[in-house]
Amino acid sequence: MVFSYWAHWRACRTKQTERKDRINSLPEQYQAALTPRDSDILDKDVASLVADIQQRLVDPEHVLLAYSKKALQAHKETNCLTEVMISEAQGWARDCDKSGPLAGVPVSLKDTVGVAGFASCIGFSSPLWMTPFQTDAAIVKLLRDAGAYPFVKTNVPTTLLSFESSSDVWGRTTNPYSKKHSPGGSTGGEAALLAFGGSRLGLGTDVAGSVRVPAHYSGIYTIKASMHRFLKAGNNTPMVGQEGVPPVYSPMTRTLEDLETFWRAVISMKPWEYDPSCVPIPWRAVELPKKLKVGVLWDDGVVAPSPACKRALEAAVNALYADGHDVIKINPPSPFEALKIGSQLMTNALLTATSFIRWCESNDPGVAAGLLGLRLPRIITKLRAWFYRYVMRDALYADLVEGWHAQDGQQFYALIGQREAYRTRWFDFWQAHGLDFVLAVPSALPAMRHAGSARQWKACGYTFLFNVLDYSAGVMPVTRVDRALDVLSPAFRPRNKVEADAYKGYDADDMHGLPVGVQIVGRRLEEEKVLEGMKLLTRLLKAQGIAYEHLSMHS
Repeated sequence: MVFSYWAHWRACRTKQTERKDRINSLPEQYQAALTPRDSDILDKDVASLVADIQQRLVDPEHVLLAYSKKALQAHKETNCLTEVMISEAQGWARDCDKSGPLAGVPVSLKDTVGVAGFASCIGFSSPLWMTPFQTDAAIVKLLRDAGAYPFVKTNVPTTLLSFESSSDVWGRTTNPYSKKHSPGGSTGGEAALLAFGGSRLGLGTDVAGSVRVPAHYSGIYTIKASMHRFLKAGNNTPMVGQEGVPPVYSPMTRTLEDLETFWRAVISMKPWEYDPSCVPIPWRAVELPKKLKVGVLWDDGVVAPSPACKRALEAAVNALYADGHDVIKINPPSPFEALKIGSQLMTNALLTATSFIRWCESNDPGVAAGLLGLRLPRIITKLRAWFYRYVMRDALYADLVEGWHAQDGQQFYALIGQREAYRTRWFDFWQAHGLDFVLAVPSALPAMRHAGSARQWKACGYTFLFNVLDYSAGVMPVTRVDRALDVLSPAFRPRNKVEADAYKGYDADDMHGLPVGVQIVGRRLEEEKVLEGMKLLTRLLKAQGIAYEHLSMHS
């Protein structure tokens, strides 16, 4: 035990020292203030930057310098970086393919992504996780062939099962808008870096909202892919074989224009020729109907949207109404059922992921709470469920408690059957109503305070729903929390324990200025259509005088 304790903290110090040395050993120009040339590069969207590089108007090494400076500023403010690959990226930038669809563009990566010569420890201190990759992951190979190159990797929570991003190995990442709050998780470091302007193109994973919640918390853009649309082979995960609610890799960007450029570029490279799991679907042109039919999920029946998040959703709905679209309130197959099925499908994954944590190693408070529930004797679990059902009169939470246990093979098969039946009911519902999109909040609340996951870890239904369904789902920023407009009504009374715990973290005054987004959802493999929906909604919001203001690139 004593040896494990010292080994853990020695490993943490080693990685932190390595990161610090990699930063400090960079040429002096990387530590200098931004120059006018840097600012000019940072101001360009990716499409313009690529065009300039292809025409030899801009040098990729100058692009790397500008974004490295900004990334190091972001790291100083938010602690968002893990593996710093800038030294190696100097050679990658010099030798990149200057004719590719992402010519000369540096790309930041979630810590899970495999890059030859670098580890993907995911916050674990065990030697098993400290071994550098021997080869690049499929997505990294594709990016290099497209003319791009990695330059930094970004922070995640230990186990990847949290909407915060903290570990003993790398420390805690903070939100660029407020050091008191989380940037999201599990792709939180990536969201913080993009929001700060230290990168334009990033990559993350999503199993319950892990790219969409960080986009919502940090004011950036993403589209969660459906299974098999985006590359995943060759990366790291503490949940190998977790296929009940599979994680999907998906792009994250600072702007909507860059999101389209990134998606188009990757698909143009034929990802199915790099990763056998990818379906051979090229990028498709989508023309939206002149009059859309949009269903609005105002409340999932578990946690009602907070005033701030409801206000953002209302702004989106009003913009669509004003443009003549058919916007209806929907009552779909129970979102709570998705939460219940999905959470049970993830119990074994949580046990697997936490098995790599040393006895002295910190764990996310939400994951720790979930693990405690899984380790209780079944008789205690049944008694807890009985207590909530008959004493507290909270049948919803009782159902969650009752199903929260490890699943054997037959139980898992039965859950997959329930998942498929649930998907069919949603399919039928969507068809019957002739919907083009569903609009919802990405989360009931804006960014949580650090350690808020201890209470809020169960309130993931608005994103998790669309993982269970495997629907394409985008998140875009709309507004920011306003302490005057978004105060919680004194008449509010929580309907269940999940809602009660979540709302203990809501304080409009404390959250003032934090980003608030909306979620626009299409069906499976409709990433192109979701993108067009996001573009339309952005235009309509601007027509209403609502244009999201990002953090300055030049601060």
